[in-house]
Amino acid sequence: MVRRETWFLLVVLAALVGFAVYLNRQKTASETQATPTGAQEFVFPQGEGLPESIEITPADGEPVRIARNKEKIWAIELPFPSAANQGLSEAASTQVSSLRILDEIQGALDIFGLDKPANVIKVRFAGGSEHVLDVGAKTPTNSGYYTRLDKKKMLIVSLSSLESLLNLVTAPPYLETPTPSAIPATSTPELIPGQTATPTP
Repeated sequence: MVRRETWFLLVVLAALVGFAVYLNRQKTASETQATPTGAQEFVFPQGEGLPESIEITPADGEPVRIARNKEKIWAIELPFPSAANQGLSEAASTQVSSLRILDEIQGALDIFGLDKPANVIKVRFAGGSEHVLDVGAKTPTNSGYYTRLDKKKMLIVSLSSLESLLNLVTAPPYLETPTPSAIPATSTPELIPGQTATPTP
């Protein structure tokens, strides 16, 4: 027969094992809750619809603005009215909606180059709202730009996503039209005074 002391030790051992398992599960659950989900935050609210117009004004150049017309077709309004490449314009629209926030910052505007922004981006959305994003200097690590949204919140925005949008300034999405080919003109030889034209056989 198994002695009482043995049974007692077995019960105590089982209780200790169960308690250890319980503590381990609690620790795992706590670590799961404390681990960031890694969800991305975007500059412009995602529930305001698609961009209807995008305007970028550089500090040392002319503004560029593209907008959807009544037929919801993209057109260039600035620097002068023109038909727009729909694919490139739609890509710019997608880029606006995917501008990613790397961090939120605080401090004096001149520290981040936001007292005199290098570029100002204005976006109007289908829902009727309009937002302004001032773009200042690059971060020391060249991973992002210092920006200010609607003269309130200062953010670091992903450099790659923002530079793709800023390319509109140097390369507006004009619709390329086929260049007419040059048609060689038939030249008539000049006659020397007193000379008659000799028919070509």
